[in-house]
Amino acid sequence: MSKSLATVLRMIKFEHSLFALPFALSGAWLAAEGWPPWRDLVGIVIAAVCARSAAMAFNRLVDRGYDATNPRTRNRELVRGLLSPTWTTGFIAVNAALFIAASFWLAPICGWLSFPVLALLLGYSYLKRFSYLCHLGLGLALACAPAGAWLAVRKQFDEDWPLPVWIGGGVLLWVAGFDLLYALQDRDHDRREGLHSIPSRFGPLWTRRLALLFHAGTLLLFARFGSLADLGPGFYFGLTVVAALLVWEHWLVRGGRDQAIPVAFFQVNAWVGVAFFLGLAGDLHGVLG
Repeated sequence: MSKSLATVLRMIKFEHSLFALPFALSGAWLAAEGWPPWRDLVGIVIAAVCARSAAMAFNRLVDRGYDATNPRTRNRELVRGLLSPTWTTGFIAVNAALFIAASFWLAPICGWLSFPVLALLLGYSYLKRFSYLCHLGLGLALACAPAGAWLAVRKQFDEDWPLPVWIGGGVLLWVAGFDLLYALQDRDHDRREGLHSIPSRFGPLWTRRLALLFHAGTLLLFARFGSLADLGPGFYFGLTVVAALLVWEHWLVRGGRDQAIPVAFFQVNAWVGVAFFLGLAGDLHGVLG
């Protein structure tokens, strides 16, 4: 299993863990109403990182044929032969097993639910072959993070269970929205290869409009969560930062500026989850309160 660590981290885009991990931590902080137990925190981080690593590697494995025909992705590690399909399959299996083990370690209910969650995470990679709604599938996969982390701390469903679902709904629309914008780069390739996406089916204008609508929905769901959870100014300060980041993202890619999509995707979105988590955690710890 020994391969260059840098090569493996590039394959799974490890730095993109910043997209989902802060929302998992938000679910944990919400459940604990403050700093969660260290045992739970360690288990949540292991589960989140391993689940995402398995999903990303699986995506690279099953899409390597399409990646080879796409100018944007033809230099990926599996396409270039830097990693073999056999090695990558083993990497996926190890990370999937660690995700399941960490889930059972957190709580039996988390362990049993890890199987359908893993199926969702891996199954997303095939959605583009069948439906242009694949962007929502990716959003749903990442939306599991706050609810799963909340359950890992509480160990059971209780009357507060709907709260992390509101966060998950916002995450779903946020991820689907930025995936719409990111997929604009591949719309011509997707049409040629018979792959389904909203940009390839409806074009860039309607894609941008729908992404904007999704992100407006994100802010509404997050605000509703804050109201239901009776959060204060710390949370709403963080939410204001999230709103500013989303406005900046859409401003960067306005009017067909596809060359700005990587900046909007990688740099702006990486801070959305961080701002949300810091706002929530800060409010729970009495910052600005």
